[in-house]
Amino acid sequence: MPTMADVARSAGVSVATVSHVLNDTRPVLPHTRQAVLDAVDELGYTPNTLARSLVTSRTRSIGLAVSAISNPYFTEILQGVEANALEHGYSLLIADPHDDPEHERKVVQLLHERRVDGMIVAPSVDPRELVAYLGRHEVPTVFLDRLVDSPGGGPQRFDQVCAENTGPTARLVAHLAGLGHRRIGLVAGLPGLSTTAERVTGYRQGLTAARLPYDDHLVAHGDSESAGAERATAALLSLAAPPTALVTANNTMTMGTLRSLRERGLSVPDDLALCCFDDFAWADLFSPRLTAIAQPSREIGARAVRVLLDRLAVPDRPARTVRLACTFVHRTSCGCPDSGERSALSGPAPKHPTPSQVSQPARSSQSRKGTVS
Repeated sequence: MPTMADVARSAGVSVATVSHVLNDTRPVLPHTRQAVLDAVDELGYTPNTLARSLVTSRTRSIGLAVSAISNPYFTEILQGVEANALEHGYSLLIADPHDDPEHERKVVQLLHERRVDGMIVAPSVDPRELVAYLGRHEVPTVFLDRLVDSPGGGPQRFDQVCAENTGPTARLVAHLAGLGHRRIGLVAGLPGLSTTAERVTGYRQGLTAARLPYDDHLVAHGDSESAGAERATAALLSLAAPPTALVTANNTMTMGTLRSLRERGLSVPDDLALCCFDDFAWADLFSPRLTAIAQPSREIGARAVRVLLDRLAVPDRPARTVRLACTFVHRTSCGCPDSGERSALSGPAPKHPTPSQVSQPARSSQSRKGTVS
């Protein structure tokens, strides 16, 4: 098996220079660096990762703690993290906190004990123990998807990467209002998550922009999972004046809502218009095809890696929050013809629908009569 000394002889440089090239511990002239890399390829040299970590105090590994990895949204985030980490020479250690605060702190501690260089974490609804542990041990960390408030409202301590939530949700509400709907329901996520709070805020902003009153009865929490969304949808449909349109606040809850509608013999969009936050691979395979907000999930994962690497390079840099724009994907579940429109969203929804957007919402021959003004 070739050694570092063999690489040095082949490249005509010192062993120290080979070490600097492989470990990025000192600038090396481009032609010298290339000679070393060519020698590595020619000899088939494999660096001793353990020995390198002892010299550099780095393991070239990143810990990723994300719940619901089976969710297509988080699966794509994982792919973005993995591809970008690999591109920069980092391996990935993955743990599932199961959205449980106590288990979350334990798996993060286990990752830390594996001497990962930094962590990317999608925090739970109560990340206090997590934040305390990471702060106490000064672990370079990026919070992913879900934001965490600084304790006591102080300066931001950790980097964060997420999608825009408020404006895109308002855009869905504005679109439905522009179609003539006046009772628009929301199947919201798990209380306590920043994504849930921001999408509820966007829902309210969309109503305000359309000059529609907020009705607390039209918001039901599906707790970010399918079964919860089934219950939430059933509660909304049982109202004396049920909604004529729904916004579901993530992809998993969209599945539960569709199941609940099917069990009641209701069709989309004839009986009820539907728009959802989160696009996914089979959203355009349904009949009707789902109008949705698409999050840049792979880019969220990739950006989290880059932000973490920036933190590792400059540990004392100010913490930052990076928000990425979403895309409005216009299909047919809202009751519109299929336009195939995809428009980037970087700000709030328009205050009023344009005349060309306005039409009457679909009404069923039974329960929907008299519920739309």
